[in-house]
Amino acid sequence: MLNNKKLGGIKTMPFILANEICDRFASSGFHSNMITYLTQELNMPLVQASNTLTNFGGTASFTPLIGALIADSFAGRFWAITVGSIIYEPGLVSITLSAVLPSLRPPPCPTQQNCQEASTFQLWILYISLLLTSLGTGGIRPCVVTFAADQFGSDKVITGRSKKWNFFNWYYFSMVLATLTALTVVVYVQENVGWGWGLGIPTIAMIVSIIAFVMGSPLYKKIEPGGSPLIRLAQVIVAAFKKRKETAPENPKLLYQNKELDAAISLHGRLVHTDQYKWLDKAAVVTESESVSSNPPNLWRLVTVHRVEELKTIIRMLPIWAAGILLVTSSSHLHSFVIQQARTMDRHLSKSFEIPPASLSIFGILTTLSGLVLYERLFVPLARRFTGQPSGVTCLQRMGIGFVINIVATIVSSFIEIKRKSVAAHHNLLDDPKAIVPISVFWLVPQFCLHGIAEVFMSVGHLEFLYDQSPESMRSTAAALYWTAISMGNYIGTLLVSLVHKYTGENSNWLPDRNLNRGKLEYYYWLVSGIQVLNLIYYIICAYLYTYKPIEEVKEEEEDGEFNGKKISEKGVELARNETA
Repeated sequence: MLNNKKLGGIKTMPFILANEICDRFASSGFHSNMITYLTQELNMPLVQASNTLTNFGGTASFTPLIGALIADSFAGRFWAITVGSIIYEPGLVSITLSAVLPSLRPPPCPTQQNCQEASTFQLWILYISLLLTSLGTGGIRPCVVTFAADQFGSDKVITGRSKKWNFFNWYYFSMVLATLTALTVVVYVQENVGWGWGLGIPTIAMIVSIIAFVMGSPLYKKIEPGGSPLIRLAQVIVAAFKKRKETAPENPKLLYQNKELDAAISLHGRLVHTDQYKWLDKAAVVTESESVSSNPPNLWRLVTVHRVEELKTIIRMLPIWAAGILLVTSSSHLHSFVIQQARTMDRHLSKSFEIPPASLSIFGILTTLSGLVLYERLFVPLARRFTGQPSGVTCLQRMGIGFVINIVATIVSSFIEIKRKSVAAHHNLLDDPKAIVPISVFWLVPQFCLHGIAEVFMSVGHLEFLYDQSPESMRSTAAALYWTAISMGNYIGTLLVSLVHKYTGENSNWLPDRNLNRGKLEYYYWLVSGIQVLNLIYYIICAYLYTYKPIEEVKEEEEDGEFNGKKISEKGVELARNETA
């Protein structure tokens, strides 16, 4: 049996990445073209279909919070990933059966007029499938990236020289590559071979991902869960409330500390005291009636400084995290709407080959792939000359750049829709929902490329921020916050689309059910662009006020019974680590 020192490392990456690549391939192949399956195969109206996918997308982005809490509390990340993958598989099987068996679908409706919609039973098959995949996602999403990072210790990844910011770039690169493969192979099969094989391939890929991940089990470094993070946070709040009348000492060294008690939740260093939210410090005040000789003390009355700082860290992170919610709200339905736009445009690459509408996303994926490489090789070295940051820019600056690019992308989308409708009007095609407007589908490419560039900055930066700034014992939970923001954004996006659809009238509806040519989709794009501008202003204020977490790193040798660590300043996290090394 391998000892702890031989566990983890680069040898585990083939198994972990094989699992995540197959999982991302399966989920992308399943979800990327689902709007077409719902509108063309199940005959659902556009807004209902888009809301259905967005609602279940929101659920799939909320369940990671539950999965992360289970992983951090008692199950561990390995078992959370394994069980989540097993739950995901029946969802794929059920939706594949609905595509294969004609009795589970309504009659075809090629004209898209007076269509017989799916029955209640047929819809329930769909809903059960989406629910199972949403539940399975809860165990996979928050744990895979943190589980992979755990294999390399506190600050070394893959090569032993690169820092975590480098790891997240390349991890995201491999995930995007899997998505690209799904968008080219699976979507082509769905459009040209059939939905049975088109959904069957992701189902098979998911089985492969489970096998690959379990096979690597003997090699993994499995960090023991440190107990429920929510309970620890609740203990701090309760203890601070009970001692609200106590006076905290001016010298923070007089507050309660216990290295043994915190050992399991501070493997790579304890959080040191900060002056923010000082009223929480009362939870660590030792009163005359309390005995600290007992180990542990009553944690609902007395907690350590490290645990108080865990709560402070989470509180500081929340405003930055919340900025991602309205960004998701603005983009939650864009994919569905763009696919419907593409279906009305000339998609010929040659006389005999048409690019499937959902495959247009490959342009965004290719931009992201190339962008991640250029970010590492060009942007970071150039930015480092000006900022002095080892990573070029901070994760907060990286996110801000992504916010700006995303606003530009949405504005470009509105102008492209105006162009598409003007061509349709010129050829008297506005009243024909099935007409192919004589305008190339490649007019949609610029917005995909801009969204791809925004992903390089925003998504990777957001994930990096949540992992790096969260307490180490809560990293799965922090990663789940990323998906929780997506969940809340999707739900708000559904509400926004429903309100727009309801209150913009029947004759000039911005988002019509069947005939997009008579809609005003560009107005919707302008609306969400305005929302993003307000969100950007909010984010800039939060980023300006944010304080990076200070941590006392652990060295192998300790002096005088105290940790021989270095306090990391707001702007010198990586510099302090380099000095220690």
